[in-house]
Amino acid sequence: MATLISVLSGERARFKAGALLPLLSFFMIDLALLSLSRLMLSIWQSERVFAAGDYGQIFLGGLRIDLSTLGYLLAPALLVMLLAAALRATRFIRLPLKVYLVGSTLLLLFFELITPTFILEYDLRPNRLFIDYLIYPKEVFSMLASGYKTEIAVTLLVLFLLGSGLSKVFNRIWNPDITGAMLPQLALQLVLVCLFVLAGRGTLDHRPINPALVAFSTDHLLNDLSLNSAYSVAFAWKQAQKEMSSADFYGPMNQQTLLSEIRSSQQNPDAHYLDTTAPTKTLHISSFPERKKNLVILLQESLGARYVGKLGGLPLTPNLDKLMDEGWNFTRLYATGTRSVRGIEAVVTGFTPTPARAVVKLGKSQQNFFTLADFLGRQGYHTQFIYGGEAHFDNMKTFFLGNGFQDIVQGSDFDKVNFTGSWGASDEDLYDQADREFSQLYKENKPFFSLVFTSSNHSPYDYPDGKITPYDTEKQTRNNAAKYSDFALGEFVKKAKNSNYWKDTIFVVVADHDSRVYGASLVPVRHFHIPAVIFGNDVPPKQDDRLASQIDLGPTLLSLIGASGEHPMLGNDFTKPVAADQRRALLQYDKNFAYLKQDKAVIFQPDKAPQTFLLQGENLTPTETDTALTKEAHAYANFGSVAYQKGWYKP
Repeated sequence: MATLISVLSGERARFKAGALLPLLSFFMIDLALLSLSRLMLSIWQSERVFAAGDYGQIFLGGLRIDLSTLGYLLAPALLVMLLAAALRATRFIRLPLKVYLVGSTLLLLFFELITPTFILEYDLRPNRLFIDYLIYPKEVFSMLASGYKTEIAVTLLVLFLLGSGLSKVFNRIWNPDITGAMLPQLALQLVLVCLFVLAGRGTLDHRPINPALVAFSTDHLLNDLSLNSAYSVAFAWKQAQKEMSSADFYGPMNQQTLLSEIRSSQQNPDAHYLDTTAPTKTLHISSFPERKKNLVILLQESLGARYVGKLGGLPLTPNLDKLMDEGWNFTRLYATGTRSVRGIEAVVTGFTPTPARAVVKLGKSQQNFFTLADFLGRQGYHTQFIYGGEAHFDNMKTFFLGNGFQDIVQGSDFDKVNFTGSWGASDEDLYDQADREFSQLYKENKPFFSLVFTSSNHSPYDYPDGKITPYDTEKQTRNNAAKYSDFALGEFVKKAKNSNYWKDTIFVVVADHDSRVYGASLVPVRHFHIPAVIFGNDVPPKQDDRLASQIDLGPTLLSLIGASGEHPMLGNDFTKPVAADQRRALLQYDKNFAYLKQDKAVIFQPDKAPQTFLLQGENLTPTETDTALTKEAHAYANFGSVAYQKGWYKP
């Protein structure tokens, strides 16, 4: 750094650059910081990095992305300096230029400093998830203050120290004087403007640089290492403004071809699709038309199969394991995504995932969008959502109230709360309130549908003392929180079995997603594997090893409780025969989409040709293209976006 300052502050440099010295210096400083961060992240992930034969692409692609980032970031400052030089007013821009250059460097560093924590959680650089969380500062800051004190302290300390150092660097090299003729000075700055704009575009092609141009690996994290985190977040924000459809990423498909592929792959290919404005809506007849059962969905926060003993995971869920022996246990059911709203989207609406945000958060789906609540509400059910936190989080309250949920019971409405964590009332308090709600509704002779959403198994993993024997020595860990959440579930099931509503209610325990999705794969299938078990007085024990998706739960549960009617859901009703070639799972991992069927998987990536893999257990091995399966997968990959835009998914 000292050598750089010395060179840039020499007389010849002053003659050539004048007030450009700080900008050029900070350009080099920023480039060095981003490169150093990428190097350190690559060393940290060296096992995966060196497993890629062409890992040098991380740094070559990363250099292009960094130059693009700095081109966009510093071009405005250069334009201001060009104007100031033309007016011979350079000395007046000292303070704003200093604030901008130091602030932009600290911003870049901030995103790099938080990247390791984000990778540990999501196996990706900060992206759309980072933006989504910023919408809810109260919950997020509470979570950070409770579970990430060390990370926050280190980040603030590093930013403070570097900020002080950068301020001194600027003061030392600032030179407002313009030496030499004005015309050469302006010419130099115009040349730099052109170079910065070219760096920003990153290519001479008709489309500017984007993450797809530097992607090189089937390991999603390695492709992310080729970016920098500020660019990753900025690109995600830009895409969010457009809410790009699946066709923008995976290529368009003729509408009639799409519908033909979807319909022919359905459980009932002879169904009559009479509503042209809702082309997947058709009549579904319950396997138990004599029933009218209540329905309770117990949606478990972040409970991947790897935490469930009966699914080969850690011994953290004895109560859920017991339910799996007593009820209808799906051993090969997969989540559609990695966020709670994606799980809600799949379980409550049966909607297929897209690379855009879940429909819970999209504008066109806030009213007149199919949900189980709307369907059952039209059949006389009381419909409710019970949550220990604040129901406005992730736009849940607005979406639910606009689409058939008649009653929202959030933490502030609970009759009694014994323990409050960062995300609200504990799971025990949640289940106690749910038991009170169900008992009262049953006493009033009201059939009910309830979605109960837990939160204790969420970072920073707050739960009350003295309830479990910890699995880990440190208290607030994923494993301990999962064990506590299972304890709370077990206590609820005991109450439910002794309740007045037990004999007339069908329950399902299902996770929204795994707690952390990672791995050296375009789509790490094993981290989409989640538990799902249906239980109740009239549900016989069954181990179901068939491939299934979260979107299959809606049709299956409606059939179990005796609810027939027209709906647009594409999921299979597992109370009826489902042929092997009709079972499939849909997995959305950031912008990648995987379609699992029998022993194969097709994966779509943005701006790349789809790839076919052999599905061996939960491992993917590249194989020759399966054209028919790819066409079917393309239809499912694009369906959600088309249905959303055209308003097909009506009640």
